Amino acid sequence: MTGTTPHDRDPHDGNPRDGNPPDWDPRDWHARDWDAGDWIAPDTGSAVVQDRPGQGSRSGGRPLLVTADEALLDDLLRLATVSSASPEVVPDAGAAVRRWLTASLVLVGADVADRVAVMSPPRRPGVLLVGRDLDDATVWRRAVAIGAEHVVLLPDGEPWLVDRLADAAEGGGREARTVAVVGGRGGAGATVLAAALAVASVRRGSRTMLIDGDPLGGGIDLVVGGEDLAGLRWPDLAATHGRVGADALRSALPAVDDLRVLSWDRSDSLTIPGATMREVLAAGRRGSDLVVVDLPRRVDAAVEETLTRATTTLLVVPAEVRATAAAARVAAALTLACADVRVVVRGPAPSGLDGAVIAASLGLPLAGELAAEPRLAESLERGEPPGRRARGPLARFCDRFLDELGVRERAA
Repeated sequence: MTGTTPHDRDPHDGNPRDGNPPDWDPRDWHARDWDAGDWIAPDTGSAVVQDRPGQGSRSGGRPLLVTADEALLDDLLRLATVSSASPEVVPDAGAAVRRWLTASLVLVGADVADRVAVMSPPRRPGVLLVGRDLDDATVWRRAVAIGAEHVVLLPDGEPWLVDRLADAAEGGGREARTVAVVGGRGGAGATVLAAALAVASVRRGSRTMLIDGDPLGGGIDLVVGGEDLAGLRWPDLAATHGRVGADALRSALPAVDDLRVLSWDRSDSLTIPGATMREVLAAGRRGSDLVVVDLPRRVDAAVEETLTRATTTLLVVPAEVRATAAAARVAAALTLACADVRVVVRGPAPSGLDGAVIAASLGLPLAGELAAEPRLAESLERGEPPGRRARGPLARFCDRFLDELGVRERAA
């Protein structure tokens, strides 16, 4: 069979010729709630298995499958299993419309699209028309009639559809803010700031993930006191291919209080494949309110993946002339990949160099200035996460920045 992904053609480009839907009798069918029961994820060759069906959904609604074509239904249920989704199945257009607005995603088979269109369902996002026949020009007209965002033709569209189903299962309508933190020179304090941002986010009740993207940094788990905790580290994920489940990843990572931390072990592994970073970030964004990534100054595939997906990148620059000169080169690389790069100037300033002057010399906005944190070195040596003191300079900066970023404090 031939097929096309939804990006190959637009439903509005279709031929307006009418087609006759296949005959079927809804009395021969009953609404079916499919549940995987003791479902076991297939072996993916990865340290992270996919979530069990239904585990990932936080949106309340389930995907809705509307079709009377048993062969198409079998295919859709197979894809739902792979994507960890637990859909509701109805063959009846009337039953579909009653569930239309509460479903997290609506998949309408080409076989029943005309009958659904007659019911005039309300317009909503997340409606897909699914078929198999690439040569059926009427499928595009029917997609317009039901308000579908995309036409998915199987089997070619299966990988794309698996991702959409998995997003629906994991409440993929919302994604976390992502903050990358980079030092303008070695020892600038980027790792400490990244950890403090994550700690401040957890303190306000947000689901937070802290990712160590610097293999030569010594391990951010040491900074937050989580080096002895069990859980996955980067070497366990290096060989991961394909989609990573958001809830599966969160549950597999070490947890310092409520902060999930992805760091390095003490082996010789020093690289993160770009594709692995992309999938880990995607999973983190789907399952969190905030993702903070500590990055090295060099730009490799994993760093580029992070920067292109970052909401904001913070460049930490000590208030020194030489540090500012070094940061200029780093800033040039960051701005090529991230649209929102801001400067954090860390004191003290031996020569009285002003933060606004440093930011202006770099051609970047100033996110803020950080005064020296009292007894920071001693706290880090004891394994106490930075920024835990709510009244310290680090905590005050982090709270102000998170407010600006839109990471709000949750009510208890």
